[in-house]
Amino acid sequence: MEKITLKLDGLGCASCASKIETRSKNIQGVSNLTLDFSRSKLTFEHEGDTSEALIDEISRIVSALEPDVKISRQNSASFQVDRHSHSDAHHSIAHGHDFRALIRLGLSLLFFAIGLIIKDEPVIHLGALFVAYVLSGHKVLMRSYRNIRRGEVFDENFLMSIATFGAIAIGEYPEAVAVMIFYEIGEYFQDLAVNRSKHAISSLLDIRPDSATLLRDDAWVTVSPEEVKVGDLIMVKPGERIPLDGVIIDGGSDLDTSALTGESIPAYFENGDRVLSGSVVLNGSIKVKVASIYAESTVARILELVENATAHKAPTENFITKFARYYTPVVVAFAAGLVILPTLIFGVDTFDVWLYRGLVFLVISCPCALVVSVPLGFFSGIGNASRHGILVKGSNYLEALQEIDTIIFDKTGTLTEGTFEVFKTHLAGDQLNDAFLLKLAALAESQSNHPVAKSIVSHAAQKIHPDEILSDQEISGHGVLVKTGLGEIAAGNAKLMSRLNIAVPTIDSPYTHIYIALDARFVGAFDIRDKVKHDAKKTIDYVKQLGLNVLMLTGDRKAAAESIGLELGIGEVYSELLPTDKYDIMNARIKSGERVAFVGDGINDAPVLAGATVGISMGALGSDAAIEASDVVLMTDEPYKIVQAIKISRKTKQIVTQNIVFALGTKLLIMALGTIGLSSMWMAIFADVGVALIAVLNATRALTYKV
Repeated sequence: MEKITLKLDGLGCASCASKIETRSKNIQGVSNLTLDFSRSKLTFEHEGDTSEALIDEISRIVSALEPDVKISRQNSASFQVDRHSHSDAHHSIAHGHDFRALIRLGLSLLFFAIGLIIKDEPVIHLGALFVAYVLSGHKVLMRSYRNIRRGEVFDENFLMSIATFGAIAIGEYPEAVAVMIFYEIGEYFQDLAVNRSKHAISSLLDIRPDSATLLRDDAWVTVSPEEVKVGDLIMVKPGERIPLDGVIIDGGSDLDTSALTGESIPAYFENGDRVLSGSVVLNGSIKVKVASIYAESTVARILELVENATAHKAPTENFITKFARYYTPVVVAFAAGLVILPTLIFGVDTFDVWLYRGLVFLVISCPCALVVSVPLGFFSGIGNASRHGILVKGSNYLEALQEIDTIIFDKTGTLTEGTFEVFKTHLAGDQLNDAFLLKLAALAESQSNHPVAKSIVSHAAQKIHPDEILSDQEISGHGVLVKTGLGEIAAGNAKLMSRLNIAVPTIDSPYTHIYIALDARFVGAFDIRDKVKHDAKKTIDYVKQLGLNVLMLTGDRKAAAESIGLELGIGEVYSELLPTDKYDIMNARIKSGERVAFVGDGINDAPVLAGATVGISMGALGSDAAIEASDVVLMTDEPYKIVQAIKISRKTKQIVTQNIVFALGTKLLIMALGTIGLSSMWMAIFADVGVALIAVLNATRALTYKV
């Protein structure tokens, strides 16, 4: 199955984009086709060697609906040339269109003004208005003609043509010209706003490296990142993006990882540190030994997730698409009824009055404001989340995230670090002190690789010389015995103490205990626990403030789990669970009507992540299986990003809802006023292109919303 991406430069009509997507999906041999209007990209999959024929067929559909759109294929093997040439071409096309549109509108306004001023000379008056009408409306008229020939009657071009023809028929020449001119002005500013929004989103997600500087035959050469192999040596200079994941083997630099993680503060990386593709080197060149090919690199995985996000449309988007399909014909039918029925009731002499009111309905009826702003709003939200290191796999998941009422956290690796720390020290008597106990513990555990031993050595922070250890013995599942100049030290659990016949006190604590004995005499103990993440408590507090129910599920011991839950303020804690138990608890909540988000990081969480209303995985250290099964990926291991994701989703839905209410409300209001003769075509134009422009500008707030 081959995946092909086409760039549609100059695509400014969201309604046309929807038609292109619908028609292209019906082509035999095409599967998983999506058109991302926000970035003017059409992606589809196919089998066999028919790609060129399919591209030609799609090109014919695009050309028929949008003749000015330039189609080009994005080729990953030569992406560097493609990317810049497409960008330059798009800029050139857009600049050329903008300039020509401004000239045309300027001349239209000039002739319109002449027509309004010189009313006493019918030839000049009508001639100037005619020229202004043709200059401003010829594109609309031509598109309308082409669409009618193809059977595409109910679109904005047809509606504008009929509305202005009707105005001319009843002698409202200046109004007919004004409608066309101000429609074009509105379209111009709407296209400008949409293009700037597209550029802002594309720039935000443009983290793909331009090239890689590869060491080949003792010389540094510039190649595409796809050409670099695992084990190759690449050099990255200040200001460049790291093209592939790897390990620094020479040099050091501050790295800007904000495009990946949302972390605004640069961090210093040096020899031996692992670095991720997409990070920007700020100072000092580094040499990196490549650890993965480009297709498996961090930046490629992020881009793939974002690219695929447009395939999963929110229910609101799907509703608007279906709504637009029926809305315009219904309004047109109502407009026709508004002309015919009152004329029959009140007499033929009122025909002009009702025709004018019907024409107002036609101008209002185009649903552009909704068709453009709703998908743009959702993708702006996805782009904003990406900037914060949160990858949302589709607008449907972004919308679902704001609807959740329960959030379930896994414990280990999600709310805790998954590493141990010494939480408390217990001394056997007043004659001992912490420093001496730590010295004994460090001597005993210095030769062990066990995670608990490492946590004790780290906590002790004492340098142990190898000569201080005379002999050591590790007893599996129990602990260690070490002979030193201070005596024989035993460090381990209660089983070890019992085995050595050493009496130890009962310690009332939910944590794991490590007992220390010197020459068969108990001297103290440590409470060891899984380290709580620094932002875990803040996350739980904020989640509660957002009005969500909070649960914690873990396979850990009951006492340890309840202790963590108490510390973080989580009332419902379920412990000693198998993965199937976690799934059953979550599924029971969903069946009871709750909308549940599950947050986890391990491979054993994959089934629960997949079954949740919204599955959220901790991406930086999480397993590939968890990331694959989840709907939202946090690029760092900071739980607080969950709060940011929920806030962005709620703000995005709020903005989308605002646009729907504003657009429909304004149209319905002016329709109602038009019915009783209190609105004009000027107001109708505002209800169409003016509202669309405002809605587009409002949609972009989802991109700049700060959390």
